[in-house]
Amino acid sequence: MKRKNAEEFSGPKVKSSTGSRIFDGINIVFMIFICFLCIYPIWYVIVNSLNDAKDAMSGGIYWWPRVFSLGSYKRVFAESGLLQSFRVTIMKTLIGTVLSVLFTALVGYALSKKYLIGRGFYMAVGTITMFFGGGLIPTFILYKSLGLYDNFLVFIIPAMFSFYNMLIMISFFRELPPSLEESARIDGAGDFTVFFRIVLPLSKPVLATIALFNGVYQWNDYFAGVMYTQSKSLEPIQTYLYRIIATAQSSQMATTAVNVATTTTSTSIKLATMVITTVPIMCVYPFLQKYFVKGMMIGAVKE
Repeated sequence: MKRKNAEEFSGPKVKSSTGSRIFDGINIVFMIFICFLCIYPIWYVIVNSLNDAKDAMSGGIYWWPRVFSLGSYKRVFAESGLLQSFRVTIMKTLIGTVLSVLFTALVGYALSKKYLIGRGFYMAVGTITMFFGGGLIPTFILYKSLGLYDNFLVFIIPAMFSFYNMLIMISFFRELPPSLEESARIDGAGDFTVFFRIVLPLSKPVLATIALFNGVYQWNDYFAGVMYTQSKSLEPIQTYLYRIIATAQSSQMATTAVNVATTTTSTSIKLATMVITTVPIMCVYPFLQKYFVKGMMIGAVKE
């Protein structure tokens, strides 16, 4: 009797038609193909980085290493300053991401209020910066005059604010119910109390999205290390590995000229450095994916 009632409550079963099953099958095959196109390049890099460098030069390695070797990784990790570069990168990624998210959220929350005096002017100036920049030489002179050249803060302060990220936050803040802030202000809460106690806890999706944007940028950025630092102790991992690749290329050209055999090549070192620098950020992404997807959909659907 219970089983019969459950079947009645669930309603009649709808049989899928042949066309629907064919459509689902085509979708599954298509999505598998798309996933393969996204995953295989990463797999190809990993496989070739784990293969012997001289053997890999003959090609034909697509699915697994033909001659397994860790020579390229040993060459990269043999560098004495690698751990220091990792420390610099981890510090600038963590500090830069936290400060950038906090500062961008503060500015975005203020500019989300239409009653803010001068809001139109600030938005217009910020929009201009999205399309026009000062150029490399003026930027270099500015950083040097501010004392940021060869300073750890050159990785933090210039990246603390992004107008594009702020627009994403503004879209999210505008969707929060105004009654939440009104009730808090009735209880005597000020602007900072409302922001830190009410707005931020409700903004985890957009905060995670912006944090992922900034984290990936800070981790992958090598240009700031090349242009604005000269001390080896301030080299991020990307700049450090860039220098290793450049050295390997010049060394390979020299050894090739005198026909001297080497255990690694510039290509194998490139592949190894790609794996070393990509794996950490790939490990972080799954934990933020649900917030990232939700944050990217902000403003896409309006009720």
